[in-house]
This record gives sequence, structure tokens and C-alpha cells, in this order.
Amino acid sequence: MAPGTKIGSMTQEDRERVIDRLEQAVVLLTERMDIRLIPEVGMNIVYALPDAHGRDDVAGVLGRIVRLGDRVHPVGEIAFGASDHVARVVLTTMHFDPRIRSAANIRFSAAVLQELENLFFEVCSFDRAREPPGVQTMDWGVASCCKEGVPDIIYDRGAVGKEPMIRVLAEDPAQVAQNILKLSNRITYAQL
Repeated sequence: MAPGTKIGSMTQEDRERVIDRLEQAVVLLTERMDIRLIPEVGMNIVYALPDAHGRDDVAGVLGRIVRLGDRVHPVGEIAFGASDHVARVVLTTMHFDPRIRSAANIRFSAAVLQELENLFFEVCSFDRAREPPGVQTMDWGVASCCKEGVPDIIYDRGAVGKEPMIRVLAEDPAQVAQNILKLSNRITYAQL
């Protein structure tokens, strides 16, 4: 595609910049994150275009990030439309604060939650059992936590067939990765 070509209201350069920033964050996580923070369902980190309206405007890791032996391993490349769950988290937060364009999901545990609070992150949760009929969980749950501003962390304790999850939110993927690495540096074997 020619430089400056527009896709929607975003140029190809905008899309490439989003992918580059996300790739840098994935490298940081791959090299330094504690693998025990990866949920059973895998992890994803996403970054949305500034005017994102749908999941195709949000870049993520195709196939997610998983544990491979004792390593953090991105399964596929960075691409737009690669995430559903974490992309919906970001799209919902952007309705409340358009600057919050990046998020990642990590493993839930009470000890991890305590460390996040010890790091003075603003933390909010929602209860899947209270979800009203006819809405998607992430849309409703995230929105319920953002009414007075977007927190740094949104978590839920799961439900039947749904793994408990912590979501880390920030303006860009470098900040999301740095926050995960701050947490990663503080957890101990006994905590997980």
C-alpha cells in the first residue's frame, strides 16, 4: 500500500505505528515476564487505533501468548482483528477515556491482586453473576468499572466455564508491559 494511504480515517502509517509499538511490548514481555502470569486460556495484549470502532481497528497477537515450557511464547504475529476478548475491553474503555487504548489479560490470583494493590494501581472488579441479560460480559463488566474513570486494573473472579481474569489497562502497550513487569518482579513462587 502506498505511503499515506487511508484506511477509514487512519493512514497506513498509523496502522504500522500501532503494530510496531505492540511488537516492542511483546518483546519486553517475552524476555522478562514471569510465565506464571499467563492464564490457562492464554494471554493477549492489544493496542487500538485512536479512532477505533471495532475489533478490526485493534491489533493483538494472533493465537495469543502462551507458556511454552518455561518461556513466554507469542503463538502468531501481530495483526489487526487478532483479539476479541481483550479488544472488547479496550473498545469499551475508549468510550469512557479515548486515551486508554491498550490492555492485556493476565492470570488471576488473590496474591497477584494484593501485589497490584501494593503497587498502588487503581483496581476495580465486576461480578459475572450480576450481568444483565442480552449484553456481552466484557462490554457490561468493563463499563461498570469505568463510570468514574478508567482504572488501571479490572478483574473478575470467573464463573462456570469462565476463568477468573485480571486485565491491565493503559494508554499504550509499553505502559501495559511495564506495569506487568513491575508486578512480575514482585511475585514469588509461593504467591502463585
